[in-house]
Amino acid sequence: MDCPTEDHMMSAPFATMTPLFAGLVSVFIAASVACFVSVRRARHIEDPDTRWGLVALLVTSGGWAFIQAVFLVVPSQELKTATYVVGLIVGFSTIGPWLYFCSAYTGRSLHRDRTIQRVAVALFVTVALVKVTNPLHGLYFTATVVATPFPHLAVQNGLLHWVVVGFAYVLAAVGYFMLLELFWQVGSDATPLVVLVGLTGLPIIPDLVGTVSPRLPDITYEPLGVALFALGVLYLYLEEFQAVQLTRGREDPVIMLDDDDRIREYNAAASDLFPALEKGGQIDTAVPKLTERLAADDGVVEVDRVGGLRYYQLSSTPFTADLTRLGQMITLTDITDREEYRAELERQNERLEQFANTVSHDLRNPLNVADGRLKLVQEEVDNEHLDKIADAHARIEELIEEILTLARQGQPIGETEPVQLSAIARECWELVDTADATLSIEDDVTVAADPDRLQQLLENLLRNAVEHGGDAVAIRLGPLEDGPGFYVADDGDGIAETERDQVFESGYSTATDGTGFGLAIVSEIVDAHGWTIRVTESDTGGARFEIREDSTS
Repeated sequence: MDCPTEDHMMSAPFATMTPLFAGLVSVFIAASVACFVSVRRARHIEDPDTRWGLVALLVTSGGWAFIQAVFLVVPSQELKTATYVVGLIVGFSTIGPWLYFCSAYTGRSLHRDRTIQRVAVALFVTVALVKVTNPLHGLYFTATVVATPFPHLAVQNGLLHWVVVGFAYVLAAVGYFMLLELFWQVGSDATPLVVLVGLTGLPIIPDLVGTVSPRLPDITYEPLGVALFALGVLYLYLEEFQAVQLTRGREDPVIMLDDDDRIREYNAAASDLFPALEKGGQIDTAVPKLTERLAADDGVVEVDRVGGLRYYQLSSTPFTADLTRLGQMITLTDITDREEYRAELERQNERLEQFANTVSHDLRNPLNVADGRLKLVQEEVDNEHLDKIADAHARIEELIEEILTLARQGQPIGETEPVQLSAIARECWELVDTADATLSIEDDVTVAADPDRLQQLLENLLRNAVEHGGDAVAIRLGPLEDGPGFYVADDGDGIAETERDQVFESGYSTATDGTGFGLAIVSEIVDAHGWTIRVTESDTGGARFEIREDSTS
């Protein structure tokens, strides 16, 4: 009876396909298809670098599993050897996407470093050349045809193989370390990652069985482990890793909830703030005050901590994967300084209002008495000194009125409405002692403002222009050329550059009969609206006041 030749043995699977052979081919193909199909889900990952790394890992892992199926199917020893070498190269290429993914996922920039990229390409080309040239040196592997459990090419790995494999596992471990470090930093449970790493070790079992028993072919089963690993990374990224990635590197407390408002992930800052998060479950049960404050208009939560109360602004952002909403991310921003400033400002406003009312009541009463007595005296005596006293009384009355206005104009604006500047300006112009002064409105402007306070603002600016620019001053009003807002300009003497920062201070005036409160009131009204104001020189050499609606412009 003739002995079967190697070529005959290689072609035997097509003539006598065994269930084991068909099962192995099917498993490798299934792993490959699963990886390729999963690419679609991975492409919906929002972070581009993380997405690229995971997609590349799925493609290379699926490619290696497919090549391993082809390795089993091709008939000749030469084709099997060539396919095996290609599989070795593709298998080694999975390390690159894995490290790229880990670097991007953990917020590092290693994957973008040009030097590291060049070294990685050079290393890959070197290893690929070592594998391709194995027929020349034979140090990477040797192959023999084995008949059981079905005809296949059994590979005996050489020294270079184990050197490359060891190096590959060291590189893979670097990626694991980056992930573990991130999980440790955010205080997240690393158990899913440890389980995931264990998947890569599963192929050791069939590898050992194939080595010592003829029941399994002595081939590499590593592509299955790598494919399972890649699929596991995708699944855990969507279920767990994405939440960790969103909380990484954040100093502010961050809490991730699933779509049913169950606690899914949180960083160390959130755990320190709300220890009850460790119990898990529904957020409204673990930390009910968060749910209550999220529904409130201001979204501010008070937390009693060592050193006193702290205030946090809550914000909620939905996060998705594969176009499906997975939950929401709650971020708490410490606004204690802002809240304390606001509370102090309210207290100051209350004190200022109280002071103004006291001034109004306690000064006006004796002033009215003095005014009445003065008029009685003036009816009996005609004396210039009495006229001076009357002027002083009028001056005191004006100061009282200005103080009251200053105290009240700085109060925050409630609701605003669209106001046409031209209409308000004309009303103000009728109230100003204009003499021979003129007002020209170049273009109308509509602003969102409190009409009464806007009128007070314009009236003070117009009166300031008349008082400091002379009886025949020409005043212009119009929109700003470079942003939302308006200006009031005149052709008077202008304001010296050294005085422009002082003119808005209470009590500062360059006019002998000025109170020094007019422009201070203007500044208070501007601040109350959230606007900004600055003084510059007009085109005609006078003063130009520019009021901008957007304080960031």
